[in-house]
Amino acid sequence: MLINRYTEFDFECGTDEAGRGCLAGPVTAAAVILPSNYKSIILNDSKQLSEIKRFKLRPEIEENAISFSHTHIFNKEIDELNILNASMKAMQECVLKLNPTPNFIIVDGNRAIFSKLGIKNKEGKVFSTKEIELLKKIPNESIIKGDAKFLSIAAASVLAKTYRDEYMDKIHEEFPMYNWKKNKGYPTKEHREAIKKYGPTKYHRMSFKLLPDQLSLDL
Repeated sequence: MLINRYTEFDFECGTDEAGRGCLAGPVTAAAVILPSNYKSIILNDSKQLSEIKRFKLRPEIEENAISFSHTHIFNKEIDELNILNASMKAMQECVLKLNPTPNFIIVDGNRAIFSKLGIKNKEGKVFSTKEIELLKKIPNESIIKGDAKFLSIAAASVLAKTYRDEYMDKIHEEFPMYNWKKNKGYPTKEHREAIKKYGPTKYHRMSFKLLPDQLSLDL
């Protein structure tokens, strides 16, 4: 069973993202504040759960959470910011959506969630000075493999993964030849062969290496 709390704060928030390594679609983050008495035997890092279990867990997480949110950062903003900054910004946006505002944040990984704030971006949300100051005031800790250690981060990973998968299933209907319903935009052989044959779509991340070196696009 995963650990409920990293600190003694009442409104400790866990946050995580999904889709960093994809060639198409958004990077999606989620943030979750769970009650201190929340327990779950099933909940784990979303990568360790089947799709059926993830979607079964999502309503349970949302019903029990004190607060939760999710955010998509779409491909054009990813191309502008780079994927690392876009992933962090997605989690920052999630924190701003929470009510109450968390008084401590734990994030999966090895990078502080607020190491970069207020990047001058043209695409997507632009943080106000007030929002930046609010984020700066919240203490936080990055935890390597935190999604396999703490319930709130695991819950955030489940929400991020399921909301992103739903989005990819939706845009699959527009471009079924890439089979995003199955590969979710990850760089599978099938996905890359479709990119070679049909070219990139409006959902592809053009700053990413869409094809390996031995293949090229006729643009």
